[in-house]
Amino acid sequence: MRGSDTAKPGRGNRVSCRLPRGDRPGGTVAETSSYRRRISTWCCCLLGDARRSSSSLNPGTDASPFPALVPDSCIPGWFRRLLHKPKPSLVESSLNTGHSASSSPSSSSAKSSDSSPGMTLTRSVRPSPISMSDINASGSARWAKSYDVCICHSEADLELVEELVSYLEGQPESFRCFLQLRDAAPGSAVVTELCDAVQNSHCWVMLITPGFLQDPWCKYQMHQALAEAPMANGRTIPVLKDVDRKDYPRELRNLYYIYMALKENSFKQIRDTIMRYLQELCRSSSSRME
Repeated sequence: MRGSDTAKPGRGNRVSCRLPRGDRPGGTVAETSSYRRRISTWCCCLLGDARRSSSSLNPGTDASPFPALVPDSCIPGWFRRLLHKPKPSLVESSLNTGHSASSSPSSSSAKSSDSSPGMTLTRSVRPSPISMSDINASGSARWAKSYDVCICHSEADLELVEELVSYLEGQPESFRCFLQLRDAAPGSAVVTELCDAVQNSHCWVMLITPGFLQDPWCKYQMHQALAEAPMANGRTIPVLKDVDRKDYPRELRNLYYIYMALKENSFKQIRDTIMRYLQELCRSSSSRME
């Protein structure tokens, strides 16, 4: 190794840390990186020389007091931290390992005991199911509107719609249905009646048939329902009958629909959807009141 890195007489056998002029960094990035690599190699060699010198000066002591031989200012920061870092003994490491192994069951049981109240609390705060008596209560949110469901249909599908209305109104829940030809006020404007039917109903059943797609009033009422509640889940209920999937209105393609193959099954699906929305409506209303 070049440079005066050996002990000199008269200086207390301290090692000099000055590098030769030829090993000092230049001005380019490559020269600086090469200089850093030479510094690291020099520090490793210096560490070996220091340990040998320390063991020869103090045979009965450990060769670890490296800072007493080399000034801290000459050692890079990462290298100095590495030298000063204490190393645990084998006895301490074995004790720590045994302690962690013995304490793991108790810690796991403590964690499980600590987490169990939180789990029971989570189970206890789950919303309770809303019964029919809660929906029919005098202060229920169901009575905030005049109708539970509005049937949007074309005149060509009046017979099918009358069967659906008879089925819903004959259920134990006694759903209140708006049927345009039956419930519209005589002499009132069609636009006014359609808008009032949408605003005064909780849900809207869109009976999409070939006649629905050709009726401008049906499309107008569909747009009014989407404007009333564009993101309300369960309020707009599309029902397809005798219509290809490619003809499904683009305005409703973000909503799932009921395909009417058998009337009995489709009527039950419509009933369950309306009931589910009323339950969610009453649950959210009661939680806001609490």
